[in-house]
Amino acid sequence: MSISTRRARERANTHERIIEAALHVLETEGPAALTIRRIAGDVEYSAPVVYQHFANKEALVLELVGYGHRLMLAEVLHAFQESDVDLRMRRIASEYVRFAGEHPHLYQVMNAPAIDADERGRVVQPAIDALKELLTTWSARHDVVLADLDEACETLWGTMHGIASLGHLGNVGNDRARRLAEQALHAILLGWRTEALANDQDQREKTQG
Repeated sequence: MSISTRRARERANTHERIIEAALHVLETEGPAALTIRRIAGDVEYSAPVVYQHFANKEALVLELVGYGHRLMLAEVLHAFQESDVDLRMRRIASEYVRFAGEHPHLYQVMNAPAIDADERGRVVQPAIDALKELLTTWSARHDVVLADLDEACETLWGTMHGIASLGHLGNVGNDRARRLAEQALHAILLGWRTEALANDQDQREKTQG
C-alpha cells in the first residue's frame, strides 16, 4: 500500500469517526450538545484535527443532515416493495413519521431553518426524487394528470412533515401520528382522483354538448 493510499484511508477513517461521534452526541443529548470541542474530545483528537475535516460546526451539521436523509430513505425503501401503489404511498407516510419519532434529534437537525436552504435542498434531493418517481407511478396507475409534479410532491412532503411534528406532542404520540399520516395521504390521493374524474366528466359533457 502506497503512502498516499494509506493516508487517504486514514483520513477517511478519521472522517467517519467524527461523524459517528457527532451522531452519538446528537441522538443521545440533542443539538445543544453538538460542538466541535465536544466531538473532538469524544474521538480523542484535538479540535484542529476536526477542523481539518469540517471548516466549522455548520459544515458538520450539514453532513449530519445528508446522513439523516440517506438513512431515512434507506429505512422507508422497503415500503416500495408493496405491490399496491396506494398502500405503498400510505406505508411510506407511516414510515416517514416512524423515522421522525425514532430519531427526534436527528430529524430536528434535518429540518432546522439554520441550514442553508440550497444546501439542504441538495442533500434531500434523492429522497424527493424517490417520492416523485412513486407519484408518477401512482398517477399513471389511476390515469390522474398532476399539473405540477413538484407541487404535488411538496404537498405530500409537507403533510408528512407536519404530522411527524405532531407526533412529538404527548397527546398524539408517534403511533397515532403514523395512523394520521396514512389517513391524510389517503385523503389527498382520493381528492386528486376525484378531481380527475370530475374533470373527465366535464370534458365529456362539453364534447357531447
